[in-house]
Amino acid sequence: MKKEARTIDVLLLILLGAIWGSAFFNIKIATYTYDTFTLVFVRVFFASIALAFYCSYKNIKILAFSKDWKMYSLVGLCNIVIPFLLIAYGTNKVQSYLAAILMSTTPLSGTILAHFFTKNEKLNFFKLIGVIFGFTGVVFLFFDKLVISESNFLYALIILVGSTFYVVGGILTLKFLKNKGNENVSTSTILWSLIFLFPLCLLQEPWSNLNPSIESTLALIYLGVFPTGIAWMLRFHLLTKVGLVFQTQVAYLIPLFGVFFGYIIMSEEITWRVLVSLIIIVSGIYIVKKNDKLVRK
Repeated sequence: MKKEARTIDVLLLILLGAIWGSAFFNIKIATYTYDTFTLVFVRVFFASIALAFYCSYKNIKILAFSKDWKMYSLVGLCNIVIPFLLIAYGTNKVQSYLAAILMSTTPLSGTILAHFFTKNEKLNFFKLIGVIFGFTGVVFLFFDKLVISESNFLYALIILVGSTFYVVGGILTLKFLKNKGNENVSTSTILWSLIFLFPLCLLQEPWSNLNPSIESTLALIYLGVFPTGIAWMLRFHLLTKVGLVFQTQVAYLIPLFGVFFGYIIMSEEITWRVLVSLIIIVSGIYIVKKNDKLVRK
């Protein structure tokens, strides 16, 4: 039975969008004095602490090292390690709001991959129109030379690749870990992410040339506790109380908050092409999600 969203649920959804949207300018600030591997490792470490406390409070059994450990580790690699590293690396060279907009294309690329790798997520005519429409906004954005130039073109593509790995991780989760519990899957994959990231971080020998600023350190702690840890708890709450369809509406809010924070806090220049691209991309996502719901009825 579908649960109706209450006012508190709508407010929590907005809060979730704001927290995830705020991740991008904090990543940008953290990259000022932290290398990519150290940044991602510390971010995931703080998230693991938050999730471990949550699972302990809820008495949730963690199955990271059960017989399904290979799948938990693979999802951790595809859904956390690779996208986190690519996004942090790319955001170092582009505006934070651009990273947020590029990341908002995840539902579009997800619709394409889901068509080929799942049984009940097939494309129809209108979903295809939504995907094409949304990616037209991305192409239009790439023609804005004030935002994407020869110096950061590759980094923008790296962020797009990172967003695609989120989709790969999501599909693997749906196919192999769907009934293992959201909290367990998230915590288990976070733990495996730490295992992958720890040696990579050590190879960088961050202690030899680490000179972190207070600003970057606070941004890094924020990334671990809020966008990675607390945001996942909010997501669990919304999934449980209102359902998946309502929770996925956060996809509209993340790029909006990303642009807002980039402009207000980072004083990043917003061109008219950026705003048009954002409208086109969000409209494409809306068309996809609207017709996805129609197919499922």
